[in-house]
Amino acid sequence: MDELISIDLLQDIAREYGYWAVFCGILLENMGIPIPGETVTLVGGFLAGSHELNVWYVFAAAMVGAIIGDSGGYLLGYYGGWPLLVKVGSWLRVSESSLEEVRDRFSQNAGKAVLLGRFVALLRVFAGPLAGITRMPYYRFLLCNAIGAATWAATMVSLSYFLGRLVPLEQLIQWVAQFTGVALAVVIGWVIIAWWTDSRRRVTS
Repeated sequence: MDELISIDLLQDIAREYGYWAVFCGILLENMGIPIPGETVTLVGGFLAGSHELNVWYVFAAAMVGAIIGDSGGYLLGYYGGWPLLVKVGSWLRVSESSLEEVRDRFSQNAGKAVLLGRFVALLRVFAGPLAGITRMPYYRFLLCNAIGAATWAATMVSLSYFLGRLVPLEQLIQWVAQFTGVALAVVIGWVIIAWWTDSRRRVTS
């Protein structure tokens, strides 16, 4: 998606709509709509570093947008996510029992996934709906969601606010994308190892 929308265009949008661009970008991304919300947030921090926007308002817009967007994803997962997931699984020839096993495993780590998932590519989008599907208590989800959103927004905005004065914005965005990609690979590796270890334990028991 980032390749389809140039950095210059995102800067023009951020200059035109200001904090609303940051808020709507991350809100829509967290609700599952393919909008480069993270990139818009970095652009907002960059413009704050050049005194075109207020850094605290950019941070607030990113944080609130992330909280509300993830809450929307949670509600979608809670009220209709499981039947949809089972239907998609049937198309992909994944049994419902296998999906239930994945659901139970996610449920055991739901808090960590919501809290830290914002720094992982794709998990940032799917953590909310998955938390809803696993029926994670909303008060617990909201707490993890708010802490994660504040930490993520502070990190992204601070990076572009300070480093944006030293390195090109395009390079900074590339570094962040590489980090979230590596984080995703680590998470996938951990899931595979955990699944393999659990399978071996069942075979030997």
